[in-house]
Amino acid sequence: MQLRHNCLGTWSGMWHFLVLGTSDSDKFSGDVNHLWPGNGTHDEPYIISWDENDALNARNYGAGRKGIIIAISGMSTLSVAFASSAYSGDLSAICHYFGVSDEAATLGLSLYVLGFAIGPLLWAPLSEAFGRRIMFLTTFSLFTIFNIAAAVSANFASLIFFRALAGTFGAAPLTNSGGVVADLYDAETRGLAAVFYSCATFLGPVLGPIAGGFLGETQGWRWIEGLLAFYSGIMLILGIVAVPETFSIVLLRRRAAMLSMQTGNFYVTSDDHRNPPGPLIRRFQEATSRPLRLLYKEPLVIVLALYMSFIYGTTYLLLAALPIVFQQIRGWSPGVGDLPFISIAIGMCFATVFMVFINRQYARKFRASQSGQRPPEARLLSAQVGAVFIPSGLFLFAWTNSPSVHWAVCMVGIAMFGFGNICVSLALVNYLVDSYVAYSASALAAATVMRSLCGAVFPLFTTYMYGRLGIHWASSVPGFLSLACLPAAFILSKYGPQIRQRSKFAIAMSEEK
Repeated sequence: MQLRHNCLGTWSGMWHFLVLGTSDSDKFSGDVNHLWPGNGTHDEPYIISWDENDALNARNYGAGRKGIIIAISGMSTLSVAFASSAYSGDLSAICHYFGVSDEAATLGLSLYVLGFAIGPLLWAPLSEAFGRRIMFLTTFSLFTIFNIAAAVSANFASLIFFRALAGTFGAAPLTNSGGVVADLYDAETRGLAAVFYSCATFLGPVLGPIAGGFLGETQGWRWIEGLLAFYSGIMLILGIVAVPETFSIVLLRRRAAMLSMQTGNFYVTSDDHRNPPGPLIRRFQEATSRPLRLLYKEPLVIVLALYMSFIYGTTYLLLAALPIVFQQIRGWSPGVGDLPFISIAIGMCFATVFMVFINRQYARKFRASQSGQRPPEARLLSAQVGAVFIPSGLFLFAWTNSPSVHWAVCMVGIAMFGFGNICVSLALVNYLVDSYVAYSASALAAATVMRSLCGAVFPLFTTYMYGRLGIHWASSVPGFLSLACLPAAFILSKYGPQIRQRSKFAIAMSEEK
């Protein structure tokens, strides 16, 4: 009997650790003697909420623990984004090995990024219904397995099939990591954390071709896929060990269930008392449909998603354009021909420093405000700066990328694009999170769906466009599109509050105290 009890306790502890990241059930269940509102009956259950210094509340974690969680979440996001473009580092070898055309080989990139549009429709809302951690462990385990399968693929069909599955299951951190940022930090402090998460999203596609180019040139394309599997496997292990469940609604719901089981009384969370969750199947349907509802019912999400889609699509367009400009036109080798991506990375690094400065200013104004709050529109200053840098950089690159002009000049142009990319993207991510805190993962998922579709499609027509228009006018096309997007940040800065007031999902800042 004692052995059975010990075994049950062991399995219970393992289950709590896998699902929640902690095996301390006492810490999880809280104080059973706490006086909660209600009578503990089915009709009048006890209504639980967070204590001020509750150790289980992710907002109360120490700075060091929060930093570790953000670092692992950001590096996991980087591994997924890195895997999207590292594949393109040795496309010529894939063409030669499998006997396929350049356009066919590009499908391994496009189908992977297309998975970014499919995965978030499931993983983001499911994380809001069942927790961030269980979604990460499930999807990232499969992401690692499919990377391994791609590395040992015997034919081209299996390679692009496993790449598509890897992109679909690897998409979870692209949206859920933004939800983790919202779980850990309030509006005053989350900006700096979002810098790291968002930089990982956009640095990954830039760094991938550099590593993939040299590794593919020296070791072959299978080693590229092997590197991706190794990287994702390391992040999976770190996530299992060091990243607990952080979503407050799920944590409180589990606490209510445990208290009900321990005491025989009825407990519910304050959120579930206001809005009863209903049957599991209904919760699943509601959760998985939320990103699409946000995407076609929320003007705010539509505008931001379109802008982010253009920027993301242009980044992937450059994955195909820079090899044309520097390898085909200038005659650089595949490894050296991918080095211009460093210029984009440099621009992004400068933007990161700039964003740290911007967020410190935001935090000071946040603390100085009489209400102790700042509207989401206060996040848009960097987007206004970046909106000017993006077309400026793209046009500079477009008209200085011929061999008659020194290569360093057009490098400045793509560095300016990298700077503007981060400034705009980080501002829009922060704006979405501030406007849709409780549904931040779904809001980011809605944006990720659209931008991933653009990221998947843009590389497919890049080679054809450059062949028909030439390197100058083809490079100018995204420049003209960015000019059309330029007013968006300025318009939102002025009219954003009125738009949010008509929203069903966007919350008022007064609710986030």
